[in-house]
Amino acid sequence: MLKKVGCLSATREQWNRREFIGVGSLGFLGIHLSQALRLEAALSDSARPNLGKAKACILVWLDGGPSQVDTWDPKPNSSFRPIPTNVAGIQISELLPRLAKRMDKLAIVRSIKSFGNDHPQAVHYSATGHLHNPAMQFPALGAIVAKELGPRNNMPPYVIAPRWEKSTQYQDYFKSAFLGPDYAPMTIPDPSKDDYQVPNLSLPKSLMPAVVDNRRSFLQAVDRLYRHRVESLEHSRMDAFLEKAWDMILTPSVGAAFDLSKESTQTREAYGLDSVGQSLLLARRLVEAGTRFVTAAGYHGNSWDTHRDNDKGHRDRLTPPLDRALSALLDDLNQRGLYESTLVVAMGEFGRTPHINPDFGRDHWPGCWSLVLGGGGLQTGQAVGKSDEQGAVIVERPISIGDLFATVYKAMGIDWHKEYMTPVGRPIKIANSFDDLTGQPISELI
Repeated sequence: MLKKVGCLSATREQWNRREFIGVGSLGFLGIHLSQALRLEAALSDSARPNLGKAKACILVWLDGGPSQVDTWDPKPNSSFRPIPTNVAGIQISELLPRLAKRMDKLAIVRSIKSFGNDHPQAVHYSATGHLHNPAMQFPALGAIVAKELGPRNNMPPYVIAPRWEKSTQYQDYFKSAFLGPDYAPMTIPDPSKDDYQVPNLSLPKSLMPAVVDNRRSFLQAVDRLYRHRVESLEHSRMDAFLEKAWDMILTPSVGAAFDLSKESTQTREAYGLDSVGQSLLLARRLVEAGTRFVTAAGYHGNSWDTHRDNDKGHRDRLTPPLDRALSALLDDLNQRGLYESTLVVAMGEFGRTPHINPDFGRDHWPGCWSLVLGGGGLQTGQAVGKSDEQGAVIVERPISIGDLFATVYKAMGIDWHKEYMTPVGRPIKIANSFDDLTGQPISELI
């Protein structure tokens, strides 16, 4: 992979062929860039007449699982009162006052059922739509979107911001599995940190573009020397698309998309200067620049896992950043003309128990929970599905993760009936619903 500043400032004779190849390989942006750029040429928006309104998707990942009765589906067993929204007949928790004023830009699904009563299994299911299987890794929703739509404007098609620093097991569930590194996410540091920077997206000031051009010529000479000696997949990628990978490094707009310092102080503060807010602001910048799918994972380490002091956690720590940042994102997308072309999904891996435990907390509850969607041409300003008086059981319109995935795919112009062949020769559905059926788009939203 590309070395850091010290190596970049070295003489071109010190750069070996493998280091040059790194520009177009897994070491750069988490994807095989030359392959991705080839896909961009083949899968441009203009070449896809059935493309849906949504060109990009932002997944607001609520790690740990929020309580449905304390957020989107208020019930008498919550300590927090329901408040009206700007959509007649829809109420949400008093903990979300800003979003209540923007409910016309969101749709609530109150009847989600998933599988897995512990975090690893539930995260895997919510990220991939498949039950966890130690013998088989499944691609995440973001990787499938990256594969089906391909890159846009030279941007990495799939990004996770920020990367999981501790729960790396969960991060694995958001990867591309057998689809390969071409569709793996670029994972970046926490954009709210003072030392935030994305390596390999720009050249050090000591290295001028003209010098890089010379090194590119050197690369071509090295390639001519080695190609006839060793045949490999690496060598086959030395083509016009690898040249374009070099151009990507030198394209100011690519690195600029990750640079939050270009945003005004007012905008950054509107989102919130914490990890949640800055991750969503970065997500907006990335989809505006051309990224297809961003998982905004600003909530760290099972943040919403409120086994203790559920009410205090939701009131003081969890819902305020969500209310502020998601509201700012909706406003920002709308003001920039991106709302109709950007799908937004806010969800965790499950809900919380309708009852309070002895530690004043709520435990895991995959059988009935809520999420919200907006933008992307969806029919918002409504609530789909219904739970009982305790928010414990679905009483109307059960919806699976496969149905959610099918909704995302249809909004983005992807055939949700598709199946992929796995390395073991077993086909799997990209929208896998209950009883191994194909998920169906949520008709009320499309």
